[in-house]
Amino acid sequence: MKYSLISLMLLILSVSCSNRQSQNEITPVSFTAVNLTDQFWKQRITTNQQVTIPHAFQMCENTGRIRNFEIAAGLKTGEYTGVYPFNDSDVYKVIEGSAYTLHAIPDPELAKYVDDLVDIIAAAQEDDGYLMTWRTINPQKAPSRWSGAAERWSDIRQGHELYCAGHLYEAAVAYFEATGKRKLLDVAIKNAELILREFGPGKIEEPPGHQEIEIGLVKLYTITRDRRYFELAHYFLEQRGRKEYDKSSQDMWKNGTYWQDHLPVAEQQEAVGHAVRATYMYAAMADIAMGTDKDIYRDPLKLLWRNVVEKKLHISGGVGAIGHGEAFGPQFDLPNLSAYNETCAAVGNVFWNHRMFLLDGHADYIDVLERTLFNGLISGISLEGNRFFYPNVLESKGHDQRSPWFRCACCPGNITRFMASFPGYLYATGKRAVYVNLYVQSEATIDIEHTKIGLRQATRYPWEGEVLIHLNLNQPAAFGVNLRIPGWARNSPVPGNLYKFLHQQPEKCPITINGEAVSYDIEKGYAVLHREWKNGDIIKISLPMKERRIITSEEVVYNLDRVAIQRGPLLYCAEGIDNGNGKIRQLVLADDTELTSRYHPDVLDGLVMISGRAKEISINGQDRMREAIHNINLIPYYAWAHRGKSHMAVWLAR
Repeated sequence: MKYSLISLMLLILSVSCSNRQSQNEITPVSFTAVNLTDQFWKQRITTNQQVTIPHAFQMCENTGRIRNFEIAAGLKTGEYTGVYPFNDSDVYKVIEGSAYTLHAIPDPELAKYVDDLVDIIAAAQEDDGYLMTWRTINPQKAPSRWSGAAERWSDIRQGHELYCAGHLYEAAVAYFEATGKRKLLDVAIKNAELILREFGPGKIEEPPGHQEIEIGLVKLYTITRDRRYFELAHYFLEQRGRKEYDKSSQDMWKNGTYWQDHLPVAEQQEAVGHAVRATYMYAAMADIAMGTDKDIYRDPLKLLWRNVVEKKLHISGGVGAIGHGEAFGPQFDLPNLSAYNETCAAVGNVFWNHRMFLLDGHADYIDVLERTLFNGLISGISLEGNRFFYPNVLESKGHDQRSPWFRCACCPGNITRFMASFPGYLYATGKRAVYVNLYVQSEATIDIEHTKIGLRQATRYPWEGEVLIHLNLNQPAAFGVNLRIPGWARNSPVPGNLYKFLHQQPEKCPITINGEAVSYDIEKGYAVLHREWKNGDIIKISLPMKERRIITSEEVVYNLDRVAIQRGPLLYCAEGIDNGNGKIRQLVLADDTELTSRYHPDVLDGLVMISGRAKEISINGQDRMREAIHNINLIPYYAWAHRGKSHMAVWLAR
């Protein structure tokens, strides 16, 4: 009865989730309307198309992931290849990344490859819509203990059938939007119809073990306008917290926290368990909140968000600090040497924070998104585009290096699809207003209530803080331009009190319009500029690109008497190759040491390096302490581990 009431409520609500509209009517500007012209991000997206996506497809071939579809389709013979039942999802994620890329940069060879792959996937689908290659190939031979028994849906928590379905839906929607081709979308709809028949009141009532289908179902709804898909996503969320677990156990698998199944989602206030599952679930909750009334899930989401940013967020924006269970740890348990911070969790953190912004319109969420994006996310892929980090540590003794692939290969596929969709995170629109969320040299075409605006950013961000915004209008029009004033430019590295700058430097970011200084109010972290604009108007904002020292709450014992360095949105680290003998742990950076910055065009694709002087403290053979003064050189955290194995540290001794 509870579910029928929820269904009725969902059916009569008028807020459209397809437009991602919240109570503030904030809508993201599609990646299809934005063209990047900068060197920092455009270079990465080009590398993603030319290197990462072909590499990922090649690895899917080499590791049997694509062959599994061919065997399931009857095109080849053999047994399922792989340890994990969710290997199908890796193929779907790379297809999704390909779709975004093909829309931006036509590539006939890639398009044909993906079309042929879609044909194979369609042929592998069973007649009733079921699609899970290992069960189609040989349901009596499970690839691992995570797979479940031969029967479908025999292990909803570990089997990953619904997880793979969600990634199928996301890939299908992306490919349809990018190319107009329906074949993969029809496969997704056929599968979703099967799941609608199998799950629901009086049918299978268990929630998925790995959240993802919820996001995929909402995306499927946005294309088909079939409200049943949206309702099913909501239904899956509402099934959590109903199973009887051993609440007294500290084992996350026995008490339900690993799957975020320990409490109903609306009652959860602390981020626990597997971090990727959690961030995907929080993103899905936000999707449902945007498509229903203004109250559902909003307060729980804000409590969960505050819990993460105030107690469980690494300074890199990484989440899921604990390797055991790839999980959120206890509050303030944020190790550096053993930090886990899975790359997929960084992607999930960006998804979640972007949706929180769309719900609430506050720049705090974009602050966390930007921190994660520039640091904990792109650290997960090499500059060359073909090597990856699975965990992202904040300190290394010299044994960490990126790998070309992983047996559990969720992260490379996630990187391919995120990087290709990145332009969709720059701008949003509200009531007669455009939000400029990320500063990236780019050109965009934006519609605000039937007013077409051409917007062009000119900037060398993140290396320099000056941003010029050129407006192109057919005729004068009144609307607001909301410029995000980053938290780090307002003396707040991260919302809350987990981190703070050692030295407070209050200053306002100067803004001019057509060369004349203007005063402005800050609302929810945005400089609000509302006026009648005309063609050719130029806005300039100047952000302070200073070297800043960050310290942590004393409750994080790993960082006591340690300091991290930030410049603009970028977190910095010391790497052994740039610092004498490489013994980073022996370096001590005094609080009053002057730091300077200089751009090096020939270092690691071009970057700003920070330099200063530090003490090296060592113990000689007679157990006597020795001190020496050395130069210290810091590079952006995302760029480490490109020049051979080396010691590295983000947090330096004070």
